Amino acid sequence: MRRLGYLVAFLVPAVGFAGGRRGGAGVLAGVLLAFVVIPVLDVLLGVDDRNPSPAEAAALQRSRFLRALPFVWIPVQLALMGWTFWQAGHAQLSALEIIGLTASLGVTTGGIGITVAHELGHKPGRAERAGATVLLAVVGYLHFLIEHNRGHHLRVATPDDPATARLGESYWVFWRRTVPAQWRSAWRLEVARLTRGGRSPASPHNRMLWYALAPPVLTVAVGLALGPVAAAVFVAQAVIAFSLLEAVNYVEHYGLLRRELAPGSYEPVTPLHSWNASHRLTNWLLFHLQRHSDHHAYPARRYPVLRHFDESPQLPYGYATMVLIALVPPLWRRVMHRRLQAWRSVQPAAAAPAPG
Repeated sequence: MRRLGYLVAFLVPAVGFAGGRRGGAGVLAGVLLAFVVIPVLDVLLGVDDRNPSPAEAAALQRSRFLRALPFVWIPVQLALMGWTFWQAGHAQLSALEIIGLTASLGVTTGGIGITVAHELGHKPGRAERAGATVLLAVVGYLHFLIEHNRGHHLRVATPDDPATARLGESYWVFWRRTVPAQWRSAWRLEVARLTRGGRSPASPHNRMLWYALAPPVLTVAVGLALGPVAAAVFVAQAVIAFSLLEAVNYVEHYGLLRRELAPGSYEPVTPLHSWNASHRLTNWLLFHLQRHSDHHAYPARRYPVLRHFDESPQLPYGYATMVLIALVPPLWRRVMHRRLQAWRSVQPAAAAPAPG
């Protein structure tokens, strides 16, 4: 099951496709699977906090099957997107059916597609970077390649990180702050890279210019090929996808801060600085993204061998449930603030988070 469990991720596009073919209320099948069925099963299947032994970890690292799965995801997602856009542009669908198809697609491209892009984007291989680029291009979030690796991982759990949610900050306020702030941060990082190389920000070597151009070009291409409704679906699924990504960012780092050792200088990132979840089903679904504490401490580690740490702050539920809770600020505060306070009580030297 350490290998085959990850096939759960492919149920989401399969169910979305089957529901879309059925029509009517079936178009919401992907959304219902992700945010109703999976949260219930997550509770029933419980937590798996075991870590692989050194021998198991070596075997998992060598597994061609596990190396291939993120790449297999790419054509599956692209096929689902193409089919959905064709349906929106050519099939006789009601407005509600189009909305349902769009929501199910956005859950797929954001919940799992961006997760796969995140995994691939951390790896040095050209094929892996290319795969991450494709998956982020189709949701209009290519700047994530720059900001996440060179910005977020450096500044996580500090006030300088736009992707770290502040104590008291609702998801809705966080979304309005983080989306433009991450884009600006990616721009500054890219300009700094070009400047070090003696190049102008206006040069064609500026990746942010190409990243900004990609979404409108893809939207126009979809519109010309399949019509304006398909183009609108393309845009809407992208917004849903990156909004889901930011909901996950919100959950992963809410209220956690590293100690400031000197002005602008912070203690190293450790497994204490990200919320962790070892719920079995959603870890299969999200390629172990929920073992986020280990990922931030060791970002090059591949998904099958990410580890659970008892000392990491632990989420009470898997991401599918926590994202739903995050959408309701009073419920979120009720669930999370006592856990955050309990974590801080055993971290007496930690910096006090500033209310957002």
